[in-house]
Amino acid sequence: MLRVAVLIPALDEEAGLAQVLRELPRSGRVAAVPSAAFEVRDVVVVDNGSRDRTPEVARAGGATVVLEPRRGYGAACLAGLAHLRRDPPDVVVFLDADASDDPREIEGLLAPILGGADLVVGSRVLGRLEPGAMTPVQVFGNRLATRLLEWSFGVHFTDLGPFRAILWPALEALGMRDRDYGWTVEMQALAARARIACVEVPVRYRRRRVGRSKVSGTLRGVWGAGTKILLTILRVRFSAPATTPSRPMPPRS
Repeated sequence: MLRVAVLIPALDEEAGLAQVLRELPRSGRVAAVPSAAFEVRDVVVVDNGSRDRTPEVARAGGATVVLEPRRGYGAACLAGLAHLRRDPPDVVVFLDADASDDPREIEGLLAPILGGADLVVGSRVLGRLEPGAMTPVQVFGNRLATRLLEWSFGVHFTDLGPFRAILWPALEALGMRDRDYGWTVEMQALAARARIACVEVPVRYRRRRVGRSKVSGTLRGVWGAGTKILLTILRVRFSAPATTPSRPMPPRS
């Protein structure tokens, strides 16, 4: 049984979060590996200083709420990982709270893990992208960032999508530290530098129907995210490499 923890950073996402928690499978079998089953043992919603009912909605949906008042996507993820470190899972799945990702596709992220991958990124580019789900600025920035990753580390990605799964030992060995916009690209850059096995799978990406994106919804957010992503790639490229993580194979029963 593959023990999975789902980590959901959230800031004022009460409407989207309710849908995410309803759609999230809590257990199942991996079709690509018929003998393998998974259990979502922990669902952790990290409240990043919400002013709405996000914590209450999370608890009502069966999630554990971790409070991280210091703003930042990466800060919320780090707080969630600190909570999980008390009893680590086999795999951590990262998922946004705005219902743009489809949590019912979690099985597709877990299958490559059982096949030998350490990090699996859900690619919106390879998958089904609803009209209006990504702005032209997001599309351009995503393409530029993935091209820079390829130039810097020789590893091809098509997306920096937030919906992803990673083995716990690999995640711990990467030494993640970014506290805001650079979280996803830092993970991919560190993984590429460490030469761990990275895979992309196509995922559906839905147009946001409630509220406004914290990044693409404002000029400040777009500028801040774009600048941070580029600086993060450069920082990882020219800093000392970490030790390549060893990979214990998850149980297949």
